[in-house]
Amino acid sequence: MATPGMLYVTMQPEPGLSLDQFHEWYNNEHGPTRLRIPQIFTNGLRYRATDGQEPHFLAAYDVTQMSHLETETYLCLRANRSAREAATIGQVAVDRKFFDLVASQQSPLFLPIEQLTDAEAEGLVLVSVEVSLKSGVEGAEQAVLKWYEEEHIPMLSKIPGWLRSRVFRTPSTIEGAAAGETKIVTLHEYAKENGLEGPEHKASMSTSWRDDVFAKYIADKSRRTYELFYVFGPAPRELHSLSKLSAAAAFSAAAPKLSTTPGENAVISSYVTAADGLEIPYRLEGNPSPGAPTVAFCNSLLTSLHMWDPLVEILKQKRPDLRMLRYDTRGRHDIPTPPVPATLDMLADDLATLLSALRIPQLHALIGVSMGGATTLKFALKYPNKLAKFVACDFNVASSEANTAAWKERIAVAEGPAPESGIGKLAPATVSRWFHPHTMTEKKDVADWMTDMVAGNSVSGFRYSCQALWDYNMREEMKGCTVPGLFVVGDGDAKGALVKAMDGFKGLLGEKGGELKIVPNAGHLPMCEAPSDFWEAVEGCL
Repeated sequence: MATPGMLYVTMQPEPGLSLDQFHEWYNNEHGPTRLRIPQIFTNGLRYRATDGQEPHFLAAYDVTQMSHLETETYLCLRANRSAREAATIGQVAVDRKFFDLVASQQSPLFLPIEQLTDAEAEGLVLVSVEVSLKSGVEGAEQAVLKWYEEEHIPMLSKIPGWLRSRVFRTPSTIEGAAAGETKIVTLHEYAKENGLEGPEHKASMSTSWRDDVFAKYIADKSRRTYELFYVFGPAPRELHSLSKLSAAAAFSAAAPKLSTTPGENAVISSYVTAADGLEIPYRLEGNPSPGAPTVAFCNSLLTSLHMWDPLVEILKQKRPDLRMLRYDTRGRHDIPTPPVPATLDMLADDLATLLSALRIPQLHALIGVSMGGATTLKFALKYPNKLAKFVACDFNVASSEANTAAWKERIAVAEGPAPESGIGKLAPATVSRWFHPHTMTEKKDVADWMTDMVAGNSVSGFRYSCQALWDYNMREEMKGCTVPGLFVVGDGDAKGALVKAMDGFKGLLGEKGGELKIVPNAGHLPMCEAPSDFWEAVEGCL
């Protein structure tokens, strides 16, 4: 029989361990690694004590089935710890407990914490009560459970702000759990504002049934109170603690595919897994505050997240209040198995998955170019609540037969034998087509940089991702767009033809249409060719 339960871990860092180091490791490495196996862990929650007792920290993970904690999938996490994790955990007093879920009652207002935003979740109250049963007393466990379920929890439910109470039993029935006396653990969850210690709470603690249960069956009781301060997602996002660490705390590991740069310019590089199993790398940087508004960037075909390097450097100077999120669009590195042609819906869904994993409920803005521009508009149409505004650059709202034929020709070049063909042959031809003549002659270093970036693309990734641009039309759909947007184009893109095309469809956006801004001396990637001029074009929107 499947038994759900909880992994319940209390922790007390030793005095010599920096709390910033402790939190950065736990929030960026330890927790997200576990949330990447949702078949075992449905959430991961961190609490700090509010009762002045040690241990000061609690991590609670709901487990779908306790027997999963005996599988290689879970056990290998501990067996393959990074050197940093081993060193850090050696400076923390850890008590790991396994709880089997016995019963649960919840308010109609209750929502699973992982479904709340960080602002909604942080500060929620947890009361943890552990009772030891008298040994040798027949029926003790059943009697205590009966009292909890039929009297005590129904009375607690009358306390203002009560959300949920769950009853657990330990030791767990799984083989790996430590043996010992039977204990009943109840976890009671409350809103930030609640009636604990009020009349309803006091009434629940003074009944004849309760007195009888404690006299006959309970040997000992302990009670802890906590407040929630962090909710894990499967993607590391803890820039705050990372920004306070010295350069010596930099971390990089192939497993769990995480790289962190500490200090004033803190950076997290990691990945999320799309719905079809494809890994999508991302980079998070900028303002380290957890509540900082976030701007995301959506690449063009054949480029990496580094195409935004020049613009991001400007943003760091001009808008230090912003957090910045970049990611490599599917097709940059790999394709799913079995291979599936990309669609704009799929690309928009990838971004939604990334935001969910990072627990970002809404972007301050999304900036995309070329295929990323089409993806940006599609995201605004499909996920309007996740986006406050957008900037869509150098793209068209509908595909054409001529463009589809051109993509097929380029695939043939990329897949052909070198030196006549191949991605190395496609790259310089692509860049010369993209870039303004001014860029090609006066900014050769920029052209070389982009040529190398294009040449580094996966050939199979290009084949399947470019198909997102073969058959789409958003003309009618964009009329109902509710997200304000700005359109931007380089004046020389397609020798000026794209300026005319974008000017022709800008008025279709929503009720009022969208504004079009033209970047001089730029072609298909104005943020790469003329980043300062591009910034001037988008500054007012951001």
